[in-house]
Amino acid sequence: MSDRSSIEWTEATWNPTTGCDRVSPGCDNCYALSLSKRLKAMGAAKYQLDGDPRTSGPGFGIAVHPDALTTPYKWKRPRLVFVNSMSDLFHARVPISFIRDVFAVIEDTPHHTYQVLTKRARRLQRVADKLSWPKNLWMGVSIESSSQYNRVADLAEVPAAVRFLSCEPLLGPVPDLPLNNIDWVIAGGESGPQARAIDPEWVRGVRERCVSTNTPFFFKQWGGPRAKSGGRELDGRTWEEMPLLAS
Repeated sequence: MSDRSSIEWTEATWNPTTGCDRVSPGCDNCYALSLSKRLKAMGAAKYQLDGDPRTSGPGFGIAVHPDALTTPYKWKRPRLVFVNSMSDLFHARVPISFIRDVFAVIEDTPHHTYQVLTKRARRLQRVADKLSWPKNLWMGVSIESSSQYNRVADLAEVPAAVRFLSCEPLLGPVPDLPLNNIDWVIAGGESGPQARAIDPEWVRGVRERCVSTNTPFFFKQWGGPRAKSGGRELDGRTWEEMPLLAS
């Protein structure tokens, strides 16, 4: 975890859990999967548990880290905090009791704003009414193509202060992206040695959908061999719209 982040739409990362499993095509070139393997080889304590070799692998087994729950209290300056850049808080093997612990820390540190992103939208929807939702928590789901629209429907039922979509890596067009009860949309291309190409028309389609519905739009990157290979401009400008921060 770090009180600084190179991710354009956040400021810090916090990993109270680590590890995950592939669940859809957007996971195929997961940066966290590769990084966890290196961290295990380096001896990092949080990455010594191996996951299923078919879906994750060295260092990427699901693990909860109660000792990490104290970290946000040490950050005195208000931050945008991405929760679990190296995991998925709503993975089936993360106990709901621990999710409650994470939410309690979020509620107890209202000077920060927290961004939680999941691909497990169905579990999110099923446990939402068993959680207390802090006002400073933004909840999002990943959408790689139109085949994941069911995740948007699940997210729309969650009583989060802000609901957002991360269309990254965008792997196909998302026509008529459903944005009812959605407050923010991020889009971006894939990065890394095996990065799959993104069609500019897919991005323009997301932007135009956001413009037509007055939904803040953030374009993170075109992607390529490295995250910054293709830059961030879309039709001659950067798009960095954000929802209002919790007060």
